[in-house]
Amino acid sequence: MTIVTSELEIENHMRLLVAAPRGFCAGVDRAIEIVEECLRKFGKPVYVRHEIVHNKHVVNELVSKGAIFVEELDECPDDRPVVFSAHGVAKAIFGKAKERNMNYIDATCPLVTKVHLEASRYHEQGYQLIMIGHKNHPETVGTMGQLPPGEVLLVETIEDVFKIEPKNENKLAFVTQTTLSVDDTSDISSALIKRFPTIIAPHKEDICYATTNRQNAVKYIAPLIDGLLVVGSTNSSNSRRLVEVGKKAGCNYAQLIDSPSDIDWRAIIGSKSMGLTAGASAPEAIINDVIYEFEQRFKVEIEYIEVTKENVHFKIPREIRN
Repeated sequence: MTIVTSELEIENHMRLLVAAPRGFCAGVDRAIEIVEECLRKFGKPVYVRHEIVHNKHVVNELVSKGAIFVEELDECPDDRPVVFSAHGVAKAIFGKAKERNMNYIDATCPLVTKVHLEASRYHEQGYQLIMIGHKNHPETVGTMGQLPPGEVLLVETIEDVFKIEPKNENKLAFVTQTTLSVDDTSDISSALIKRFPTIIAPHKEDICYATTNRQNAVKYIAPLIDGLLVVGSTNSSNSRRLVEVGKKAGCNYAQLIDSPSDIDWRAIIGSKSMGLTAGASAPEAIINDVIYEFEQRFKVEIEYIEVTKENVHFKIPREIRN
C-alpha cells in the first residue's frame, strides 16, 4: 500500500475508502461452517438445498470440497445428509425430509428463525400476517411457508400496501425480510401503520444487524467519495441493497461487482476517491483482490473506515459439533 501525501503532485492518485463492517456476517459464517463440518463428519458428498449463501465464490469453494447444491429435496438421495440454506425453508420441506427419514441439518440464520417464530406466534394468536419482502426470494418463500396458504400477504412497495385485502383489518401483524433496505422498509412500515392503525409491528427490528451496519457504513462514507463498489453476487439481496443505499446517499456512481474483472475502470476515470464495501456473503479474499487491482492502477491512499464493531457469533447445531 502506498500512502500519498500530495494529491496535486500525482496525476493518477486515488483515495480508496474501505468501509467496515463488510463481508461475512455471523449467519453466513455459521452456514459455511455447518457445510464444512458436515463434510468432515459424514464424508462426501453432502447435499445442500439451494445455495448455502448467495455468493458464487463461496458455493464454488464448497463444491470443490464435496458439496452438491440442488434446488429441490427430490434431487437428494435418502442416504446422504442434506443441509438447508441460511435463508430458511418452508415447514413443508422439513415435513418431506422427515417422511423420508433423511439426515437433514438446518443452517437457517438464527435471525431468520426469529422471524419464523414471530410469524408462527402471531398466527397462533389469530392474526393474519403481512410480510415486507421480495417475491420469490428464498427467505421470503421460507417465511411465508411457515403458515398455511393465504395467511401471509406479501408487500414489496408502498403501493402494494394499498392493494392488499386482509380478512380483518383489525387483526393484523407484520414481519420483514432481514436483508432489505432499512430506509425503504421504514417507509413501507409507516404506510402499513397509516392504513392499518391497529397493526402489530415486530417487537424487535427484523432487519438483521449486519444489513443495518453495512448500510450505515455506506451512508457514512457516501459524502466522501465519487463512486462506490459493492462486492457481492447479483442474487444477493443485501448486496444489491448496498448499491441502492449508496445511490440514494449521493454517490454519483455505484456498482455491484462479483470480482475485480467486473470493474468498469473507464467509468471511474477522473474520480479522486472511491468507496469499497461488500455484502454479508462476500469473502474477504475478493475484497483484497479488488484492493490489489486498485494498487496496480493508481497511487492509492487507503483508509479503513470502521463505523461499528461486530462481535456476534452463532453456534452450529449440537449434532454436528466436534
